[in-house]
Amino acid sequence: MSFLLERDTLHGAAGKAFVTVNGQVKELFGAKKIQTQAEIQGTDMKVIGTKKVQNKPGGVKQTGTGTCYYGTPLFVDMLAQYIRTGEMPYFSFQTTNDDKASSVGVQTIAYYNCKLSGTVPVSVLDADADMLTFDFSFTYEDFEVLSRFNEQPAQLGT
Repeated sequence: MSFLLERDTLHGAAGKAFVTVNGQVKELFGAKKIQTQAEIQGTDMKVIGTKKVQNKPGGVKQTGTGTCYYGTPLFVDMLAQYIRTGEMPYFSFQTTNDDKASSVGVQTIAYYNCKLSGTVPVSVLDADADMLTFDFSFTYEDFEVLSRFNEQPAQLGT
């Protein structure tokens, strides 16, 4: 039986994230953690004659979360635009996993029609924090895999 070698696991900090808003591409240089997910929404279905509960897919809810070091004004600017104009800015998001020590390759995914959701921190002070961070959430309408990992690493363990 083959298995993944430790050298081909991906280091969590080996990558980049970019946000494109109002035609301007900005590297999210203060990002600490970015994660996107797609939750398949379903409806339970019961049928006479069985005690099994089936589940029919009915849609996908696409969301993302992130943590940044405080001092990144991008999200507060978007919030201010929404409050002042009533127009929520949409943006594109792109993440790249690129660990040069791994043979699994590079993966880049672009997320389209993103918008902020949930709580947006406007200011942060914390006497107990050595480094200030803030969390943000967003939704996205579509994504595209621009480059994908290799099917398998260059070498597997046996």
